[in-house]
Amino acid sequence: MPNVVFITGATSGFGRACAIRFAAAGWSLILTGRRAERLDELKEQLGGQVPVHVAPLDVRDHAAVRALVEGLPAEFRAVKVLINNAGLALAPGRAQEVDLNDWHTMIDTNVTGLVNVTHALLPSLIENGAGASIVNLGSVAGQWPYQGSHVYGATKAFVRQFSYNLRCDLLGTGVRVTDVAPGLAESEFTLVRTGWNQEAYDKLYRDTTPLQPEDIAEQVFHVATLPPHININRLEIMPVRQAWAGFAIDRD
Repeated sequence: MPNVVFITGATSGFGRACAIRFAAAGWSLILTGRRAERLDELKEQLGGQVPVHVAPLDVRDHAAVRALVEGLPAEFRAVKVLINNAGLALAPGRAQEVDLNDWHTMIDTNVTGLVNVTHALLPSLIENGAGASIVNLGSVAGQWPYQGSHVYGATKAFVRQFSYNLRCDLLGTGVRVTDVAPGLAESEFTLVRTGWNQEAYDKLYRDTTPLQPEDIAEQVFHVATLPPHININRLEIMPVRQAWAGFAIDRD
């Protein structure tokens, strides 16, 4: 029976890089995302290496998530690794300046979407048992506050605590849970956050060396393929050229 990985948000960034990394190791892929044309491109690119099943999906729609999981072809049903990558950041301004709809979108995607997919796949992961893994893509924003993080950081704090709580509930099943928390990383994620502002994107990464999606994919693959008796609870990853800021002070 081949190993099967289920990846949400596979159309760009970390998710796409994870698909490529797991395919290189011979894993069968279930790839989901909201952009069907990009999923088709990935299937064409990777389908010659490994079996690939693609499905357009909005993780916020619990009925659609359930239907997808229940309708998986037989050769893809034994999911061994779930990578909860789908997520986004919006409204990088101060809390008092942003649109409430952006807050709702982040909560619905980063929290509700993650919960929907995890709940639907728990039976398969538990049936796989020892060595099965849930890898949740969190963020350093879930641990370290900064201006403009407001609801985004709060959703990633949920990811961290949900991962810890799952570990408690899954004790005895063999299923591992890891919160992978990247710092400054260069991907389309930032373009989405800035409303596709290329100038803002370029300014963020200018004259430094951020993480790349392939860096994160390598770490996700590592934690998901360790010997079955090892669980990395949380893996926080920053580029060497990023560190924590000092306290903010309001002055006259």
